[in-house]
Amino acid sequence: MSTEAERMPVTVPPPPPYAPTTPVPPAHAPALAAAPRRGTRRRVASAVCAVLGLGLIAGAAAGSWLTAGPPERTAAQVAYARGATRWQQVPVDDLFPRTVHGAGAGPGGADRDWERVGVAPESGCAAGFDPPLAGELAPAGCRRLLRATYTDATATSVTTVGLLVTEAAEDGMRVLRKRFATQRLDERPDLMPRPYAPPGTVAEHFGDAQRASWRIEVLPDLPAVVYAVTGFADGRTGTRPQAAAQAVAPGATTAPAQAGLGHDAMALTEVLARGYRRAAHTPEGGR
Repeated sequence: MSTEAERMPVTVPPPPPYAPTTPVPPAHAPALAAAPRRGTRRRVASAVCAVLGLGLIAGAAAGSWLTAGPPERTAAQVAYARGATRWQQVPVDDLFPRTVHGAGAGPGGADRDWERVGVAPESGCAAGFDPPLAGELAPAGCRRLLRATYTDATATSVTTVGLLVTEAAEDGMRVLRKRFATQRLDERPDLMPRPYAPPGTVAEHFGDAQRASWRIEVLPDLPAVVYAVTGFADGRTGTRPQAAAQAVAPGATTAPAQAGLGHDAMALTEVLARGYRRAAHTPEGGR
């Protein structure tokens, strides 16, 4: 960086054709400027060196960025970004398998099997959540909602599982997950998701009044929330709802616990989360 004096052009007048013969009287001689002190010269020199040094450092940093480019994203960051749109390429049978076998997934470690009875058209979030739950999820946004309903092998229970693809960045999903955990929002009965009841199936009577157990999980590594809500296939009402985490606890004796509804919700959300996570970590065109 140069000073103003260094940037000004210097013009030297040509010498006169001859030297004057008459000396200038001392009284009219121009005054000589005082020479700068030694300390002042040192301070000026130090300042110039500092400015030049900063310029060299900045130039080197800029040259390094231009040469290397911005840092590459990690595999986790790439998967997170892919998770915002991967639902568009995943076959429905991969996301919601036609049949699911849960080894040891039932009460007492019994095996459990489920069959898909219907897949809802992809939609916004209005149909999937009551207003209180919609309000809690609103900070993350709603890009798309995907749902399917299953029944167990005996056709006595029905379970709707859902995938909410959010619009939130990674920090926003971390905040949402922490809030659900610290405030235990996933255990509040007024925040149960809504079921999907495919007409003409064993689940056609699965309405809001039939909800008996549920699970909500905010994924830590994808812009997604997975959930499940379960009930009895015969359309019975009056069952006191119980969060799945409580219904699967050892010694639980409630109706949802004894019927394995909490186990249904836990197992099917795990299947959905695992499938979507695998899809997000698979490049487009891969399997």
